[in-house]
Amino acid sequence: MSHDDEIITKGKVVFITYSVLSEEGQIMGQQDMPTGYVHGAKSGLFVEIEQGLEGHRVGERVEVQLTPELAFGHADPGLIIEEAFENVPPTYRRLGAEAEFQNEAGETVMFRVVKIADGIVTLDANPPLAGKNAMCSVDVVSVRQATAEEMRTGFPAEQGAPSLH
Repeated sequence: MSHDDEIITKGKVVFITYSVLSEEGQIMGQQDMPTGYVHGAKSGLFVEIEQGLEGHRVGERVEVQLTPELAFGHADPGLIIEEAFENVPPTYRRLGAEAEFQNEAGETVMFRVVKIADGIVTLDANPPLAGKNAMCSVDVVSVRQATAEEMRTGFPAEQGAPSLH
C-alpha cells in the first residue's frame, strides 16, 4: 500500500499542532489541539510555513524561521514608556513586572518592565517577540485529500480532531 496520500502536497487537508519559540528557544505560544488547513488553497497560513511543510508526511516535525514581519511585527515606539525610577510604584521596579494602564480610548493595555537603567524604568506594551525573529515548530498530525468544497474555502469541513484510522 502506498503512503503517498500521507505526503503534504497541494489539495491536501493537513492537521497540525505547533509551538512558536523565541530565538532563545523559549516557548511563546502553543497550539496543542490539531488545527487544519488546505495546502495550497490560500488558507491564510503563513506561506513560509506552508512551503516548509510541502513534501512532509504524518508524524514529521518541521521547523520554520519567521521574520518579525511574519511573526509579531516590528515594535511600535508609541507603546514604549520611560519613567523616572522614583515615579514607578515599588511593585513595578523589577524586570518582567507587568502593569495595566488604560489608554485614551479606555482600552486596557498590558505593559512589561523591560529595562531598568540610569534611574529610568522602561515599560513596553509591544508583544515580547515584536521586532524579533521567531521559530515555528510544526508537527504534522494528519493528511488527507481535500474535497472540492474544501479547496474552494481553504479550510477543512470539520475543524475538530481528525479521525485516526
